Order: sequence, then structure tokens, then C-alpha cells
Amino acid sequence: MTGEPIGMTDRPVARLEGVSLTYGKTTALDNISLELPANQMIGLIGPDGVGKSSLLSLVAGARVIQKGQVDVLGGNIADATHRSATSPKIAYMPQGLGKNLYPTLSVFENVDFFARLFGQAREEREARITGLLKGTGLSSFADRPAGKLSGGMKQKLSLCCALIHDPDLLILDEPTTGVDPLSRRQFWELIDTIRQSRPGMSVIVATAYMEEAARFDWLVAMDAGKILVTGAPGAILAKTETSNLDAAFIALLPQERRAGHVEVVMPERRAAADSEIAIEAEHLTMRFGDFTAVDNVSFRIGRGEIFGFLGSNGCGKTTTMKMLTGLLPASEGTARLYGREVDSNDIEVRRRVGYMSQAFSLYTELTVRQNLDLHARLFSMDPEAIPARIGETIRRFDLAEVMDALPDALPLGIRQRLSLAVAMIHSPDILILDEPTSGVDPVARDNFWQILSDLSRKDDVTIFVSTHFMNEAALCDRISLMHAGKVLISDTPAAIIEKRSAVTLEEAFVAYLEDAIGAKDEAPASLAAPAASVRRPVAAEGYGFRRLFDTRRMFAYTRREALELQRDPIRAALAIVGSVILMFVIGYGINMDVENLSFAVLDRDDTTISQDYVQQISGSRYFDEKAPIVDYNDLDRRMRSGELSLVIEIPPGFGRDVSRGRGVEVGAWIDGAMPSRAETIRGYVQGMHADWLGRKARQLYGTTDAGNFQLEIRYRYNPDVKSLVAMVPGVIPLLLMMIPAMLAGLSVVREKELGSIINFYVTPVTRIEFLFGKQLPYIALAMLNFFMLTAFAVFIFQVPFTGSFLTFALAALIYVIVTTSMGLLISSFMNSQIAAIFGTALITLIPTVQYSGMIDPVSSLQGVGALIGQIYPASHFVTISRGTFSKALEFHDLAGSFVPLLVAVPVLLGLAALLLKKQAD
Repeated sequence: MTGEPIGMTDRPVARLEGVSLTYGKTTALDNISLELPANQMIGLIGPDGVGKSSLLSLVAGARVIQKGQVDVLGGNIADATHRSATSPKIAYMPQGLGKNLYPTLSVFENVDFFARLFGQAREEREARITGLLKGTGLSSFADRPAGKLSGGMKQKLSLCCALIHDPDLLILDEPTTGVDPLSRRQFWELIDTIRQSRPGMSVIVATAYMEEAARFDWLVAMDAGKILVTGAPGAILAKTETSNLDAAFIALLPQERRAGHVEVVMPERRAAADSEIAIEAEHLTMRFGDFTAVDNVSFRIGRGEIFGFLGSNGCGKTTTMKMLTGLLPASEGTARLYGREVDSNDIEVRRRVGYMSQAFSLYTELTVRQNLDLHARLFSMDPEAIPARIGETIRRFDLAEVMDALPDALPLGIRQRLSLAVAMIHSPDILILDEPTSGVDPVARDNFWQILSDLSRKDDVTIFVSTHFMNEAALCDRISLMHAGKVLISDTPAAIIEKRSAVTLEEAFVAYLEDAIGAKDEAPASLAAPAASVRRPVAAEGYGFRRLFDTRRMFAYTRREALELQRDPIRAALAIVGSVILMFVIGYGINMDVENLSFAVLDRDDTTISQDYVQQISGSRYFDEKAPIVDYNDLDRRMRSGELSLVIEIPPGFGRDVSRGRGVEVGAWIDGAMPSRAETIRGYVQGMHADWLGRKARQLYGTTDAGNFQLEIRYRYNPDVKSLVAMVPGVIPLLLMMIPAMLAGLSVVREKELGSIINFYVTPVTRIEFLFGKQLPYIALAMLNFFMLTAFAVFIFQVPFTGSFLTFALAALIYVIVTTSMGLLISSFMNSQIAAIFGTALITLIPTVQYSGMIDPVSSLQGVGALIGQIYPASHFVTISRGTFSKALEFHDLAGSFVPLLVAVPVLLGLAALLLKKQAD
């Protein structure tokens, strides 16, 4: 660490000693030692990938410390007891627009959710929420879903959620990335107002905007996981003898990183440059349903011009670019490239355009050379010319040393150069770049813009570029300021500044935005201090934070999950209707009844006795007689087509031999494509054959002693031996096992994928509170499924219910607690929804079908299968289900089957809590 800390107090808000952090082979933090002063606004500055977010996550207690020690608010944050005690005093706002928010919840519901997590009672919650929403100007949007807010409003809402418990330490990870200048300014004015009302609060901020960092009290400049310098902005500028923090940061980089760097100077365009129009948009409009993303946009861009597109995330910049490239067809209006209308099917137009998307979109499994070669071939370049073109591109974009490397292994600045090289490999006339320098360091950014300058001025390449950086916008020949799908102004940067009588381009942009949204007079009033009117929460004095279990925190997750289910009718409907559909499919699909089997006869005897024999079969409910067989070719053809399942061949002399008591052989040809079904048919045929022979013998020879002894078979519980009576009560446990388990598991894994799991990491919520809270809505949904499935079984499938319904319902309640616990167990160590679905299917579907007694009795299983059948929860509920449906059993008859289910609940939830991590690895 270099540089002397400036303005530090005796007790820092955080101290790091020898801290290192790696992700696989990537080093995020490299032996950092640092003290962060209390009661100040501290800024971590540097491009993406230097370790800012990793450092903040360690200070917030959201990530496990791999090496070293981190003390926060007077204690070791690695200690679970201290972390639990200090989490109510820390607020953490992660990187990304609204990353800690829930899109389907309204503004009020999001803040209310966080208030509940911190144990606040209703009166206190409402008072604080009212103050915060008023202070941030969100009061009029209280009922709007968070997913429908602009980028700036999302960040304000995230700040409200972070401030709801009145923290002592506020941690903000790049809170204004992607936010328009007006919202950015309002955000920092809001922070300043809050700090004035709470002078004891410390704020740690990570930012990539150097002009933003200049307003902070104390800075930490980082690069490659190390500290470059710490101190006040003025002290850093004085030390580096520079006029701005961009230049200061470059001066602080190691010599090898800044070797050859020169400040970008954009040469003047040639006088006749605008004589040819390269890009033309006329009244371009793009609608997605009722939402208008781009609204009547028109502009013209001359050949070789660098045209900048400015605006916040969601204002329509990327959509406009996709319409210009043919990736999206416009709802209205026309886009032309060099006078030719854009058509997604016109490859000739597409060849004239190079497009570099906002997200890194190269093939990570291919090397740099292979990516260049592939894209050259995709644009149908002459194979003989490709090697020379790749060589020229390598030299121009300085990629010679990384040609055999994979893109993921490259630093962000080189990856951006590679993306630009790929976009230029086919020598396009137009280059469309969507925020190409987001997150790169100032040296890489200047190098990138030097390349753009050469392409524009030397090669007459027309460049259409979007950016959030005002110093980049100032390098453009002309810029358009965009807001809410509309272009506010298009002109040169100098002309825009002059028209608004502004000092800087950002100041001019803010003025245009204020005019567009009418915010100039309203903004100061909307930034009234929220904390001034709301007392510090009673919860902060000790309520609920140190409890092992708090129902208020648990029900916060229950309520949130229920609201999301309610607002996602497709997911809820599939969970309910899907069960009923599967019950129909499985109930009838696994029907083992053999009835109305098609059969035909090849009667070579054609006597009254042979006809009597055939009538014995055709008169049965199990068989349906078809037209007689003519010969063996007819037999083969009709069985091969599936028309017949059984053919009876009666030999010549059959009647005579029966009458004389001679041996008789009758042929039975059975379709053996399905062995189990063939065996059933075989049994039916043999039984009827023996019965006919016995009856015929008594008719011909009179009663014998042997005929006096007969076996009379009667069936209990299922007199008609119907498969549905056995299968449907077995299908209910299967469906209540599979679907609730999947839904409960996905509810946790979805939070991991979206990033909202961070709320669990950094709030006082315990593992059991989180799991119970998540589980309760799915238990309720599963019980609704249970009642519907039972009703369908009784009224649609006509399966009689003879036992205690109360016993059955109680068993179902315990059973769905078990099944949802199994889903939570899977999700506790899974990190993707696809993996969770597969994992849940493996531990629910297969064991339930194979080992629960649904098809084969558990008593018939052997070895490991028998062990699984004895301990698997579904086998015990199958016993209860069939016992209450068909055997008229009561609770005292089935009490033994309840015990394993009751034991499974704490075991599964205990394992889920044990495996669920309270910090990220």
C-alpha cells in the first residue's frame, strides 16, 4: 500500500490485514492491508476486475474470508457472533441496477420486505417507509413494480431498502453505473442529505466514474487486486501532479501498464465528409406490446463520422442500434445504410456493418485466432484472403501476444480490443458499438478511442457508439441525448454546451433531462432528508436481531414468496393444473387392466365344438373378436400392424379329438412386443382354456370326484381388480412428492441466479427463518394440490374413499412438509435452476416410482432397493393413501406409517440448514 491515509480517526470503520481472495486461478485481492476511516465518504476507484466488489463483499460480511483478517465496526467479521451482531448496523447495496430488489414487488412492498427482515413493527415500518419514499421522490410510485422503474429510480429504491434500518455503515457497489447524469446527481445529493442528518454514518462506495470520485472525502485507488494509493482527492492530485483523477489514476499505474500511453486527441474531419450519408433513421419506432422502447427517432450520420448516443439504461439506445443492424425489425419508420433500406434478410447490407454488443459475445472455447477466423468465414470472406486479413488485424489491434489464448483468460481491456477486432474483421464501412468501454481502465479506454479515431479519420469508417462517459462523448463529432425512447437533442458537444449556457457537457445533459421530465423545480423538494423525520428503529436497540428464530423475519420471506406466486399466474397455474393433468396421464397411462383385447381365430376345424370354444373367449369382457384369419400371411400382416393382440389357431379334428378324449393342442399367437402385457394375456388364455376343457369333460363324461373340489377366488378391497383403484391412490403421493419439491427448490436457486440471495447473506435472517419462510407458501400450494387430486380421484376416477379423511389429510400435510424440505435440501447446494430441476427429479421421481410400492410392493424388494423402500417417505404415504382409500383404515391402524414421516422433517430441514451457506464462497 502506498500513500498516507488522510483524515483518519483513531478507530477505523474497517481494517484489513493481509487479505487475499481468489476465484479459481484468478486473484481478486492480493495481500491487501488497509484501514478505512470512520464517519467519511470513502471511494474505491478503478476499472472492473481490480477487486473493488470483492473487497466490499468482505467488509459487508457477504463473502467468506479466505486469507487474512477483516475487522468491521470493532470486531472480526469472520466471527459468526460478531457478524450477527453487526449486520443490523451495516447496509449493503450490491453492484447492478436493482440487484437486491424483487421485480414483481411494488416499490412499497420491496422496502416493507427489508423492514420486516430487520424486525420492525408495523407502525415503525410505515413511518420509516413514508419518510424514505418522500425523501427519494418515490412516493408517487409506491405501487409500481420495481421491474418497471427506470435505472435511476431502481437505485433510489435500492438505497431506501438499504437505509430502512438506519445503518452506521453504508456500502454502495457502483450505485450509479448505467444511470443518467440527472439521476446520478440526485443520488449523490440524497446521500449528502442523509449524511448531514446522520453525521456518524460511514459510507464506502465503489465507482468507475472518476469525476464522481472527486466529491468523496477519502479515496482508495486499486489495480490488479492491489492498492495503488489512499488519501483525499486533493492530496492524490497533488502527489501525481495531475489535474483530474483520470490522469492521476494513469500516473499511479505501474510503468509497464502505462508505457506508450498518450492522451487521445481527435483530429478534425475533412470538409466534405458529410456529402455522403452513411446511416439514416426516419421516424424509427419500436414497440414491445404496450411499451414503446423507441419513439419516432430520426437522425442522419455522414460517412466517417463518430456519432455518440447518450442516455441511461432502458432509454432505447440498444434497441435503436439493433434496428439499424437488422437484428430487430422496426415497428414503424425506416432505417437506411448508405441509402439502402435495412433488411434482416439482406446479407449484403449486413456485410457493411460491424456490431459490437454491450455484453461480451465471442466464443470462449475458441482461441483469439480461431474467433477471428470463424467470424471472417461467417461473413463469407474469400478463404485465401483470410490469413492476410487476420495478420493485418492482429497488427492493428495489437493482439500478437494473445493469439493462442482463450478470451476468458484475457484482461478486460484486451477483450474489448478483441471484440472490436472481430467486428472489423470483414472490413465494414459502418461500426456500431454498444457501450464498448464500460468497466475498462483509463489507459485501455484511451487506447480504444485512439483506434476509433484512426478508423474514422484514416479509413472513413462511420462509427455509431453509445456511452455513459461524458469525456468519451466529448470526443464524438456529434452526439444525441436520449431519454425515454426519444431524442432530446442532436448536435456537436460544443454546440450543446453553448445552447444551454453550461460549463460542462454533463451539466448541459442534466438541463435537457430536467426539461424533459419537469424535474428542475421538483428535485430539491423530493430530496428532503428522510432520516430526519423517522426515529432510529427500536429493532436496532436489540429487538429480534440476536434471536435464533424470529417469526417476523420468517414471515417476511413467506409474504414475499406468496406475492411472487400470486403475480406469476403461469407458474401457479402450472403447479396446480399441471398436477391434475399428470394425474390423468399417469392414472390411465399405468393402467394394468387388460380388457377388450382384439383377437381373431384361424379355425381349421369349423365344427360346433370349435365354435363353442371360440365363443368361450369372445364372450369374455377381456377380449374383442375380429374377422377370422384366412391364412398365416393374413395372421402375420394383421399382428404386425397392431390390429390383433391374440390369434387362436384351432387345428383340424379338434372337435373329434375332444369328443374322444384325445390330446388336444390349440395354438395361441400372442403379440410379445410388451412382455408384461403378453404375460397377462397368456394367463387369461390359459385360464379360459382350462375352464372350457373342464366344463366340456363334465358334459361328455359326467361328474367326477375331482370336479367336486373347486377353488373359489374372491378379492377384498378391490372386488373388480381394477388398476385405477390401486394406481390413483399411488399417483397422489408421486405428484405431491415431485411438484412441491421442485417448486420449493427453485424458489431458493432462483434467488442465487438473480443475485437477491445477497439479502439473506447480509441481513439478520437465520438459515431456519429463511428456509421456513420460503417453504410455507409451497406447503399451502401443495395442500391445495392434495385436495384437488383427492377430489379428482373420488369424483372423476370413481375410486371409492372408505377410510378416515382426517387421517389422510394429516398425513398429506406432514408429507408435503417432507417433500418441500427435500426441494430445499437440493437447492441448498445447487446454484442453477436447471441443476436443481434435474437433482430434484432424481431424488423424487425415480425412487417414488420404483421403491415406494406404487407398482411393486415394498415387501417384494430386495437388497438396497428394500432398504430404500423402508426409509423413503413416499412408501409410507403410499401405505396411508391406499389404506384410507381402499381398506377403510383409521389413524390407529396407520400410526406406524406416520412415525417415519415425522422423523424425516427435522432430518431434511436440518441437513438443508447445515448445507445452506450464510456467506458466498
